[in-house]
Amino acid sequence: MKAQQGNAPTSTRTIWKGAISFGLVHVPIGLYTATRDSGIDFDWLDKRSMEPVGYKRINKRTGKEIASSDIVKGVEYEDGHYVILSQEEISAAFPKTTQTIEIEVFVDADDIPLIYLERPYYTAPLKRGEKVYALLREALRKTNKVGVAKVVIQTKQHLAVLVPCGRALVLNLLRWGGDIRSFEQLNLPPQSPKAAGISSAEMDMAVALIEDKAQAWNADDFRNSFSEQIQKLIVAKVKSGEVEEVVQAPKDSPVSGGAEILDLTALLKRSLAGGAKTAEAKRAARKTKAAPAKTKASAPAKVAAAAAKPKAKSTPATKSASARKPTPAKRRAA
Repeated sequence: MKAQQGNAPTSTRTIWKGAISFGLVHVPIGLYTATRDSGIDFDWLDKRSMEPVGYKRINKRTGKEIASSDIVKGVEYEDGHYVILSQEEISAAFPKTTQTIEIEVFVDADDIPLIYLERPYYTAPLKRGEKVYALLREALRKTNKVGVAKVVIQTKQHLAVLVPCGRALVLNLLRWGGDIRSFEQLNLPPQSPKAAGISSAEMDMAVALIEDKAQAWNADDFRNSFSEQIQKLIVAKVKSGEVEEVVQAPKDSPVSGGAEILDLTALLKRSLAGGAKTAEAKRAARKTKAAPAKTKASAPAKVAAAAAKPKAKSTPATKSASARKPTPAKRRAA
């Protein structure tokens, strides 16, 4: 792998902490963003006051704004007919949050079509996990295999593939099998050159044209030209003083979760000797242990607590102020 010249700076902020698990072996790792968006984000501003413009919850039929408490979530199953789901029902369907990248199978690196690749993340070892991390990386490289795994990131379950890439193990999120549309109904020519009506001379010329324009891959040769032009325009406007001051709302900083993971390198032999059954038992035990969750105070309990609070009593100052206030009769007498 060539040196990463021209790449964006490395992200050192951990967005997820956990472990890669295969057999009985756990590799403690942190997850780091491997990409950045080169597009331009245009914020909406009120040109009269240079204040940010946000989004409101609007009833599409009446055009009126509605409160969050009046919003429910529904899924359309027929035209105009919806099934309403409560927040409790939706929460119960969420995958159980774990801090483990469970490798389910190893497959040949060339077997996964590029169309399934969605978003890459770098992984890096934590808590003295360097040796096990390197062992998994080099074993994958030597066998030309990749690990297919499931992982939960921010309450959303993903299919992913763990791929050796230089000195790193890259976790690339995959699209689910049902997310890729079939191309069978498209009007596509047959795969056979002869059946597609391609002559030998035409194939030779096409191959020569491709080889003439062939070169080694270099990501730095391909840039977002629109983004670069906008950035140049921004720099020019800043230098000329064409800048408006906008008061931004504070942004919430993301919270990264973590888990205490032990380095279990010594369990490699036990994994090969049938540790898969033990791993399943351990996963079941972890799920059972993680099942109870802290419950928030119910709405009736909050109402009862509010009702139990004593009402505010009027103070002497309040009473004296009421006494000093003249009644209509007194004013007429005066």
